[in-house]
Amino acid sequence: MQFTVEMPDQCAPQWGDTPDAVGRHVLEDAAIERYREGRLSHRQVGDLLGLDYWQTEAFLKQRGVPLNYSPADLDADRATLDKILAGS
Repeated sequence: MQFTVEMPDQCAPQWGDTPDAVGRHVLEDAAIERYREGRLSHRQVGDLLGLDYWQTEAFLKQRGVPLNYSPADLDADRATLDKILAGS
């Protein structure tokens, strides 16, 4: 999907020097915000930005975004690990 964002010329330099750079930065900011809200997963952020798992990790870390990993996620991972280990 493509869309157009219009902004005053004096605001655009905050995001980049070219229209492509501005568009990329706005997309990155939107992805980060939705990830922080829990509306995008790690994988969805990567897909949106064209990054693999480790590139997404580095991108989020570089931007100071903490990992969205709740106590419920930990419990689910522990249960999965218990099942795997019980089957060995």
